[in-house]
Amino acid sequence: MIELYLSKVTESSETEQAGKLYARVSYKQTMDLHDMAAHMAEHNTAFSEGLIVGVLTDFVKCVREMVLNGNTVKVGNLAIFKATVEANALETLYDAQTDKVASATLGTLKAGEKTGPAVKVVKLLAQSTGDFTRDELKKVVKLAWTDKTRAEIAAAKGDTDGSESSSGTSSSGSNTGGSNTGGSNTGGGTGGSSDSGDGME
Repeated sequence: MIELYLSKVTESSETEQAGKLYARVSYKQTMDLHDMAAHMAEHNTAFSEGLIVGVLTDFVKCVREMVLNGNTVKVGNLAIFKATVEANALETLYDAQTDKVASATLGTLKAGEKTGPAVKVVKLLAQSTGDFTRDELKKVVKLAWTDKTRAEIAAAKGDTDGSESSSGTSSSGSNTGGSNTGGSNTGGGTGGSSDSGDGME
């Protein structure tokens, strides 16, 4: 089950989202390879935790190698991993005044430059696939408020006994804030889904 809390955009924000509340995921913990191996070893597998750690470690190295070689790596029912770039806005392929050409390199353009390094940043893109696409997740996801948020909702209703009950739990895609558009949390992250598909950067 995914637990949610509500984050309010500051009233001073000069956007139409100012003062509005947006659902955010309350993450329980970060699982590393060892944690995942321990979890997998509990699933009646014939492989030991140590062996699983080794396989997962090699898998991560190989995915990195393939991505850096310009390949996409599809892990069925999870994600497609690939490299993407944030590009500079070049005006021309060749600038005769500076004798510079567009180059397939990393860097930033200086003020007034018309051409040069084509790429600002190289990033890893993980695009959901199979059972992890948005349509598939809608069918199986279960959502609920955190205890703190349930208490806050109860207080807003005037329920002093904290009996906000099960009305804060939803499943099967009934999360009305599915696209999580707009807003920002107090940690400085911008709210909303900036991707146009099922990609995650």
